[in-house]
Amino acid sequence: MNAVIRQEARGASLWHAVSRNRRERPALQGGLDVDLAIVGGGFSGLSTALHAAGKGLSVAVLEAEFVAWGATGRNAGFVVPNFAKMDPVDVLAHLGPSRGERLIDFAAGSADLVFRLIRQHGIDCDAVQNGWIQPAHSPAAFEKVKSRAGQWAQLGRPAVTLYRQEVDALTGVPGYVGGWMDRSGGVLNPVAYARGLADAAEKAGAKIFEQTRVTSVDRMADGWMLKTPVGSVRAGKVLIATNAYGWSLNPSLQQTYFPLKVFQIATAPLPREIRSRLLPGGQGVGDTRRNLFTFRFDADNRLISGGMHILGAGADTRVPQMIWRRLGRHLDLPELPPLTYSWSGMAAVEPDFLPHLIDLGSGLIAGRACNGRGIAMTTAMGKVLADWAAGTDARDLPLPFAPPAPIPFHALLRHAPNMLLGWSMLRDRLDRTS
Repeated sequence: MNAVIRQEARGASLWHAVSRNRRERPALQGGLDVDLAIVGGGFSGLSTALHAAGKGLSVAVLEAEFVAWGATGRNAGFVVPNFAKMDPVDVLAHLGPSRGERLIDFAAGSADLVFRLIRQHGIDCDAVQNGWIQPAHSPAAFEKVKSRAGQWAQLGRPAVTLYRQEVDALTGVPGYVGGWMDRSGGVLNPVAYARGLADAAEKAGAKIFEQTRVTSVDRMADGWMLKTPVGSVRAGKVLIATNAYGWSLNPSLQQTYFPLKVFQIATAPLPREIRSRLLPGGQGVGDTRRNLFTFRFDADNRLISGGMHILGAGADTRVPQMIWRRLGRHLDLPELPPLTYSWSGMAAVEPDFLPHLIDLGSGLIAGRACNGRGIAMTTAMGKVLADWAAGTDARDLPLPFAPPAPIPFHALLRHAPNMLLGWSMLRDRLDRTS
């Protein structure tokens, strides 16, 4: 069966196509004077705007395209309250007890914050907080996730170890050795969530401008000046919240992360008899493979999955087909539903896979908290950045804070995550046979 793929001309995701709460916002014209200017209308920028406006600060969000245009609107909609690669004991060893404990607490409550904001502001985004499941693809991986679940459970989190039969029942997918689940995780429509955050931020007093590309950020005696093609903003403090999309404002930022292009697909809605077998509780799944396998359903029972690609020509056509066929194999689908949506986005991956705040000068910060955990981590990052905007020293926030640290040999290593994918896939196969 050949896939029939729909791609939005701009936005390029299922979520942009199905979300109906879009409100046009004006471009900035003329001058504006605010306490906090935010560059980027994604999760981190909008969460910061909402929380900072709630503290009585004057806030302007400047978005070059439209709200949820970048990675915010191009992910799979998983809400995951833990770290992509590090467990709590690793974070403590990496950052030390004081800083590590605060970062762990920050991450632990991140999903609960997301769903609390959804309830508080009445955001209609198909949110389901029934948990996030990580099945183990090998015995060695199962030993690791048992330890992971135990560490989070000791911290009071709703984390549980899942044995083979429990994973089979929860996911509908046989063959996993076991796994674990954080019951505070979940799934949602990320574009609808972001638009809801934007509406809530505006109700709190923030101003949001779309089609407003910031061309420069310049130091002034009493703050910063942000220039756009037809306007300008004077701000006491500035947050660059563009993740992997706005490095041109400060070229040194580009060398501090690995850019990772991630593809997502969505099928046609599944037949009821097959849908009832897979994920009957509506959770999201991301397993332990190095070549990560994810899947979930949206509110209309479309099956959603994602993946990376080895560098090469034709990836935009080739990779979605590969992900689509992979779904059929891993989920044992008797007939693979047509592939109806395909999209991609850029993620910024830190060398240590942890969220970071980057010191770009007095009152100027760039924040990155994705690393595969964007929705929960960036929402929580916005809450603490509002404290910084209101006067808290950035060094007292729970996130690592330091000047830009360029990755050595970045020009050679920037494509390493993609180039190593083939080796990762081979190691996954060897794990299953060892």
